[in-house]
Amino acid sequence: MTDVIDWDLAVRLGTRIAGDGPTVTSAEAADVVAELREGAARSTGLVKDFTGLDAPEDTAPVLVVDRRGWVQANADGFAIVLAPLVDSVTRKKEPGGVAKAIGSRVTGAEVGGLLGFLSSKVLGQFDPFFEPHGRLLLVAPNIVHVERQLGAVPGDFRLWVCLHEETHRVQFTANPWLRDHLFAQINELADTMDAGSVLDDAVKRIGAAIRGEGQTGSLIDLVSTPAQQQIIDRITGVMSLLEGHADVVMDGVGPSVIPSVEAIRKKFDKRRRGAGGIDRLIRRALGLDAKMAQYRDGAKFVRRVTRKVGMADFNTVFAGPEALPSLAEIHDPDAWIARVL
Repeated sequence: MTDVIDWDLAVRLGTRIAGDGPTVTSAEAADVVAELREGAARSTGLVKDFTGLDAPEDTAPVLVVDRRGWVQANADGFAIVLAPLVDSVTRKKEPGGVAKAIGSRVTGAEVGGLLGFLSSKVLGQFDPFFEPHGRLLLVAPNIVHVERQLGAVPGDFRLWVCLHEETHRVQFTANPWLRDHLFAQINELADTMDAGSVLDDAVKRIGAAIRGEGQTGSLIDLVSTPAQQQIIDRITGVMSLLEGHADVVMDGVGPSVIPSVEAIRKKFDKRRRGAGGIDRLIRRALGLDAKMAQYRDGAKFVRRVTRKVGMADFNTVFAGPEALPSLAEIHDPDAWIARVL
């Protein structure tokens, strides 16, 4: 893998692009870290009570990180996720040809640029591929930046973010098979691809967006064959479910523990819709606009099913891969109910 991407360079460049975030005193920084840790711990019980999902509390550590910490964590995560693509190239090329096949195209500079851009946007993230059970990352400077931008009550906003991200931790740790299922889909997709050309095209799109050059479509558009599209649809269905479920939980629990939750949601959604300029170009190139749709579509699915059958029967969705909704069923919850329940 080191022959393909210079991860040390990626981290150095990503950190330089990311910057430090908003200015805070040492005492303020310590308070933010302590409050986020407390919010994550508090959220575990709140999520369990609302969802009925029982996740071990001593797995998947919670890390409060700065932007550099997020860049490093995701460089490590990318190395794992991209491994199937690199292995695919290795199988298809002569020994020693991997670096020649894609090493000249995918460098630490491109990956570093991508990580640097994203590191200033992400509030929190559950990394399911971190051994052995995943880890939860809360990006303190970004949370402070957004709460200031929104004029939100800091304690309320921090707990609101923790509720969403802790829901993801609970989803994966209460259902360990989810991680293996997602990774299996990635491996299957890798087997269908010419990894060299895919990574090359991906880097070109990202680089063009960073330079401000218009690009149509997103990285998802690089998937072209029917077999590839079926796998992408399965992955999209799962991610829509998980993101929508987390949104439903944070909005369901919020009113009972966060006094200003209604104002936070309204301001946050307005901010999300208002992104423009270079930010919008890069979001489109990376497919992040599609991620926003996942929140909406997944939340509609979860609300429809829980209203019709209740939370306990909804949790059948976590029984195993066969119970997961397809992408079509995300848009037709009644079809999922008829098939699974």
